[in-house]
Amino acid sequence: MSRAGAVYPASRVTLREVGLRDGLQLVKRFPSTTAKTEWIHREAAAGVKYFEIGSFLPVNRMPQFADIHAMIGLCDELGVHSAALALNERGAMDAVKTAAAEIVNVVSATEEHSQANMRRSREAAISLVAKTAALAAKAPHKPLVQAGIAMAFGCSITGAVDPDDVVRLAIACVEAGADLIGLADTVGFAGPDQIADMTARTRAAVGDIPVSVHLHDTRGMGVANASAALDAGARILDGSLGGLGGCPFAPGATGNVVFEDLVYLCERKGFATGIDLEKLVAVREIAAVEMPDEPLYGALASAGVPKLMAWRA
Repeated sequence: MSRAGAVYPASRVTLREVGLRDGLQLVKRFPSTTAKTEWIHREAAAGVKYFEIGSFLPVNRMPQFADIHAMIGLCDELGVHSAALALNERGAMDAVKTAAAEIVNVVSATEEHSQANMRRSREAAISLVAKTAALAAKAPHKPLVQAGIAMAFGCSITGAVDPDDVVRLAIACVEAGADLIGLADTVGFAGPDQIADMTARTRAAVGDIPVSVHLHDTRGMGVANASAALDAGARILDGSLGGLGGCPFAPGATGNVVFEDLVYLCERKGFATGIDLEKLVAVREIAAVEMPDEPLYGALASAGVPKLMAWRA
């Protein structure tokens, strides 16, 4: 079993809450450190154990992540898994000095998005994965390195993306040292059949390397696509509290699949998540107070958690 396989066992579904990273990229206002601390505490108490909590970027560019060191420290203290984004060498060097359990690099499926997002070629992005993996291997706690393939299902700049290109990029990232591969529907272009096909092809290509699926609900397909990913063998899914999120460098990008709805989907499909839905939905109060200008989405929160809970057994 690979190191990542021990953290993300194939025998169960792992749901990662990315609201404190992807969810804060486009907001007009963002939560205080105190509010973020309560957010993580309450979600952890609800059973959430995997968090993506920020990006290692200059504070003047992304002030919402200025407290990333405190958030990583909090996750370490609570014993929950923390992942953080590093888009360049400086970010990777900063990340390995922290207790972050996972460092996420981005490799775009298209050259155009790679230049817009990181101002570097896809080849240079793969080189960053190799550099991050080398740094992680020397760090005392040896964090995992995820290579997240953005625009894997279609690009808002160029249009269609060749699935063969995505598979080749995934293999190249594994060869560069990535511990796990992420497939991201960055702008919500995909449908269930496409998700299932790409998930299955990528899993077959990378062997025992875990494959995660990161979905956006831009066109209302998030939950359907998540179901298709599960049916194709994916066991790691990302979502964001209230459906917050979006990429600043991807025209038309909007929020992630709603984390609460994702939990409900998994439970309904027979995958135990260990997450208390009522406690999770209640955390939305923090986002509503701290970010009153941001709409919060979610069918479960709107309709309520079913009172007949026999389906949990």
